[in-house]
Parts: sequence; structure tokens; C-alpha cells
Amino acid sequence: MSYISWFQEHGKKHKAIIDKLLSRGYSKEQIIDYFDFDAMVVNEPDFCPLYAENKKCHDMQSLNCYLCSCPNFRFDDEGVDIIEEKKRYSFCSIDSKDGRVGVYGEKIHQDCSKCTVPHHRAYVEKHFDLEWFKIMKACPCGD
Repeated sequence: MSYISWFQEHGKKHKAIIDKLLSRGYSKEQIIDYFDFDAMVVNEPDFCPLYAENKKCHDMQSLNCYLCSCPNFRFDDEGVDIIEEKKRYSFCSIDSKDGRVGVYGEKIHQDCSKCTVPHHRAYVEKHFDLEWFKIMKACPCGD
């Protein structure tokens, strides 16, 4: 699956949940609470494939899934020529100290597995918007 395909599909799933919660009169705080990993595993088991195994994507005690995908992640499915016939398909716009660059043959991808930045409640509160695509607007390079 391409980055853009995942991005579009995930945004639709996120919107469906938000629409449901708004129809129930949820406040910003209640919406953020709802996206807590433990609640999402129970309430939205199809939101993430890891939920079926009750497995977190990042090793942290209190993981919030509102920003599943980071607003600092940048991707380009076509790739950008970087060095010696290698193409970069993704990178971190803030060069997080916990991220790393993965080189896989001729492809370069950002590895965010050790970075927890977007999954802290304080970060979600700071960047909160009901429209996930608005928060994530800079992610697809060139869009």
C-alpha cells in the first residue's frame, strides 16, 4: 500500500469516528480521551491492525491514537533522488532525535518506531483540530 493510499483511507476512518462522537455531543477533552489506546482497542477495533493483538505501535504507557501518523512525517510516493541512485520516500520534518533514517537497498524511509512525539496527550491538545487532514496537510510532499 502506498503512503498516500494509507493516508487517505486513515483520514476517512478518523473522520467517521469524529462525526460519531460529535453526534453524541462529545467535547474536545472527551474526544481526546476516546482516542486513548486502551479505549480504542475496545471501541474501534478496526481503526488499527495492531488493536487485534492489543499491541501498541510505540512503547509508552499512555499512548493517544488521535494523531496516528505524525504531522511532522513527510512522504512522497514517487521518491526524491538523494544520493548515489537512492530515493528518499519519507522523512521527519523536525529531525526528531528519536527517529532514524532507514536505508533499504535503493530506498530511504523514515523510521519513527522509537519516536512518541504525536502520541502524548499534551501534543494532541496543542495541535488538536476536528479535521485530521487539516492537521496533517503538510505530510504529502508536493500536495
